[in-house]
Amino acid sequence: MAAKPFKILMTGATGFLGSNLLRKFLAEKRDVCLLVRSASNYSRIKDLVPKLKLFSIDEISLERFFKAEKIDVILHCATNYGRKMEPPVSVLQANLLLPLRLLQIGAEHGLNCFINSDTILDKRVSHYSLSKSQFREWLNLYSDRVVCGNVALEHFYGPGDDNSKFVTLMIQSLLRGVPSIGLTPGEQKRDFIHISDVVNAFSTVVEWLKRKKAGFYNFEIGTGSTISIRDFMCLLKELTGNTVTKLDFGAFPYRENEVMESNVDLSLIRAAGWRPKMPLARGLRGAILSEKERILK
Repeated sequence: MAAKPFKILMTGATGFLGSNLLRKFLAEKRDVCLLVRSASNYSRIKDLVPKLKLFSIDEISLERFFKAEKIDVILHCATNYGRKMEPPVSVLQANLLLPLRLLQIGAEHGLNCFINSDTILDKRVSHYSLSKSQFREWLNLYSDRVVCGNVALEHFYGPGDDNSKFVTLMIQSLLRGVPSIGLTPGEQKRDFIHISDVVNAFSTVVEWLKRKKAGFYNFEIGTGSTISIRDFMCLLKELTGNTVTKLDFGAFPYRENEVMESNVDLSLIRAAGWRPKMPLARGLRGAILSEKERILK
């Protein structure tokens, strides 16, 4: 007899990362239900809504929900980056308080596995990275009773990402031919990973953790290759065909606690069987094409 598939509860499925993961999981025939807010924007998954199992956190009792639904895996993708000048408490709500509540109640109702989407960023960089670091410590605390997977992501990008994100914002600015883009000196090195590789990594993590006992498993996800922001912007300008925009390196200082070279430890995710597949230039061409279509609408 085939093993019963895990029932996965996702948060953040209406966002860029979550919506791509949702499509991946549905294509894999996984049993997925979504925890959403009543004010959620469903534009990224509007074609899927009629066949989704949606539960509004504003309208249900989480204790009753977990008792009735028997959730095996929680995948927490809901994130507040704090880019719209939200107060710290709003950032904490999405990145610390909500997942901690789900982890606590889930553990009380037989939850097998909690998978958290995290960041490689140092906790000193922003309220966002600090809140992510704080929840990571709580996740580790619960690892004596639940399989706890933490997926720390490098800078991911791809078609349809928010225009508040660096790659998308830069593509849009170059496609529109703005006169100048103010930048730091651009010597810091970053690892840019395509969304398709990220969702494949999460799928790999889910399968790998299904066979594990309670414990804390930290996966760092990137390509393993870095490029300076200066070289990245020059490549992006070339790929967009822009000949008019000045890349004003040095217009802004580095932010406080800036990490000058980002490095990832890929040993655990490689042991689980994952490898990145999308080359940077090809991934950027796809993102550029998507933004061209969005601008023309």
